[in-house]
Amino acid sequence: MAKILVAEDERDIRDLIAFTLRFAGFDVVTFPNGAEAWENAAKEQPDLILMDVRMPIMTGYEACEKIKADPATQHIPVVFLSAKGQESEIRAGLDAGAIEYMLKPFAPDELTRKVKQLLEK
Repeated sequence: MAKILVAEDERDIRDLIAFTLRFAGFDVVTFPNGAEAWENAAKEQPDLILMDVRMPIMTGYEACEKIKADPATQHIPVVFLSAKGQESEIRAGLDAGAIEYMLKPFAPDELTRKVKQLLEK
């Protein structure tokens, strides 16, 4: 069973993502900000990280850059989940090291399908 790390500051969204992925059979760990995601990525060794962009303490971009700079976590694919769909935001996310940038809102089945697709790569 693949492990997914979710970093999202809005509790309701974080809980919905976790519920959706657990229902699909994934092991899920959640954190409320980018700093905790980065601090726990090496210990958790998830197969995929789903991360909001705008979070307190450390943004998703900053956390992604730190995850990608660490030899213990640089192999972990990162996907940004954000309501910010401007080209500059998407470019910043990909430049930070993400492999994908999904726009909110998304349907639960769309999220599950995308996660499965990314894990198969």
